[in-house]
Amino acid sequence: MAGIFEVFVDGESFFRFRLKSPDGLVIAVSTPFEDKPSVVAGIAAARECAGMGLVTDLCPAAGVREPAATVRPSAILHNAGSQACDEPRQASDGFRTRAKELRRAATAPRWTGAA
Repeated sequence: MAGIFEVFVDGESFFRFRLKSPDGLVIAVSTPFEDKPSVVAGIAAARECAGMGLVTDLCPAAGVREPAATVRPSAILHNAGSQACDEPRQASDGFRTRAKELRRAATAPRWTGAA
């Protein structure tokens, strides 16, 4: 099941929407909107951008310090003999290739047929 968008009125009488996971966990909350049609437009924009959204890594290059008592998941994976975490993952279904083709088709010049 997919996530659920909920429209609600906040404490300052603005409209907002929140995205909830199938198990009820709130994943995201929108900025305030003045009216319901603009909330609906915001949900449509979120749906459109979420599928092909890019990820920007803002973490420091050195990484985050871990508490001494925790076990790193990558150490468990290396000990189990599975694929190393440092190796890039390969998409088996060609999703990224299809996404690139769709973006190229959408941005390609359109000919009107007039010569």
